[in-house]
Amino acid sequence: MSLLIVGTDVTIVNVALPAIRQDLHASLSGLQWSVDAYTLVLGSLLMASGSTADRFGRRRVFQTGLALFTLGSLLCSLSTSVTALIIFRCLQALGGSMLNPVALSIVSNTFTERRARARAMGVWGAVFGISLALGPVLGGLLVTTVSWRAIFWINVPIGIAAIVLTQLFVPESKAATARRFDPWGQLLIIVMLSTLTYGVIEGPSDGWGSPVIAGMFTAAAAAAVALVLVESRREQPLLEIRFFRSAPFSGASLIAVLAFGVLAGFLFLNTLYLQEGRGYSALHAGLLTLPMAAMIFVFAPISGRLVASRGPRLPLVLAGLASAVSLTLLTRLSDTTSLPYLLACYVILGLGCGMVNAPIANTAVSGMPNSQAGVAASVASASRQTGNALGVAITGSIVAGVPAAGLASASHAAWAVLAACGLAVAVVGYASTSRRALGTARRVREMLADEAPGPAIPDREGLVHDTAAERS
Repeated sequence: MSLLIVGTDVTIVNVALPAIRQDLHASLSGLQWSVDAYTLVLGSLLMASGSTADRFGRRRVFQTGLALFTLGSLLCSLSTSVTALIIFRCLQALGGSMLNPVALSIVSNTFTERRARARAMGVWGAVFGISLALGPVLGGLLVTTVSWRAIFWINVPIGIAAIVLTQLFVPESKAATARRFDPWGQLLIIVMLSTLTYGVIEGPSDGWGSPVIAGMFTAAAAAAVALVLVESRREQPLLEIRFFRSAPFSGASLIAVLAFGVLAGFLFLNTLYLQEGRGYSALHAGLLTLPMAAMIFVFAPISGRLVASRGPRLPLVLAGLASAVSLTLLTRLSDTTSLPYLLACYVILGLGCGMVNAPIANTAVSGMPNSQAGVAASVASASRQTGNALGVAITGSIVAGVPAAGLASASHAAWAVLAACGLAVAVVGYASTSRRALGTARRVREMLADEAPGPAIPDREGLVHDTAAERS
């Protein structure tokens, strides 16, 4: 249910962007920030939320996230300016950062057998397909018949229901050893992501060579270097640099950035193209993307079964090639492109997006001690959100300042960039699953296992803590 409301929120907001732009008199950069403010806060806090959940209890943090997300959704519906909307989207994101990585950690600690975990990840990913299917249609219907504000109302009853169901059915769990807080690591992550995204979004209006934009990119690079130096010296870092010695884990993190950058960039750009470039209603635009969502729903569990039976290489390569083919076809868009051509592109892209999530999620947590499942899952989730933010920022910057009449032709460069990202998914997916790459994962697993705590017993409160028994 947490994945349902978070996933639905992404597609619903994209469908509503033209209506928000008209009602709140927002600029294109304002629309980008209404999307990226959410993903930036989400991506910046995911790792902290994962380690916090490992420390204080996953169910407790999960329910807190649901409450904040629900409250933020309600406040978003009351926004009277794009600035207020951006602020309340940040509150939504604060709650959202406590949802998916913690949910993934709960799943990985519940299904400890490799095949069962891979199948569970497939089902978990299929819910994302359901949310994508519901989002455009439901969002289009609400925007057309009620108001764009109604897209945030639907999160409120789902969030309340999820809080109650979590209390009834999800057992509390913690890591055997509590991780220390890492304020410097958290600050550097926020600086790195926010300055990079600001530079990409505001570059077209301020000028790519302006002192402000150059300073933003310089600050992002400096923060990235400082993050590696600081985190590699900490005993319990927010970002475990040693995870990235595993080629499959590093590959999965990079693939998450690329794949979700493709998805977010497509949703943002395609919404503008259909509604502003071709004049379709929000409902019509939502219905046109329904085949893509249906393909994600169908192929997400298939991908999970492929990961369980044959490993992550095949679904990753298929995902990258399908995305590259679809987005290459979209470089031929015009104002009169036929609907069958568009639908074929959407179907192929849906296949690619459906195949990619299960191998990313499985690789992120497989081989890690259960005591660090929350941290590992959070890195994967943060990579997804980083990709989301960059996808919207880059595609939006390419078409910035272009009138609706010229949007189709101006978007060709953006589709080409996204197609290159899709091809990179296939290449990295193949390289990061080679025999040599798997050897690096084995060495990292052994190194982390040597540091994992021994078997734990229930404490006085009856909480079942993680053990290291499954590492063999």
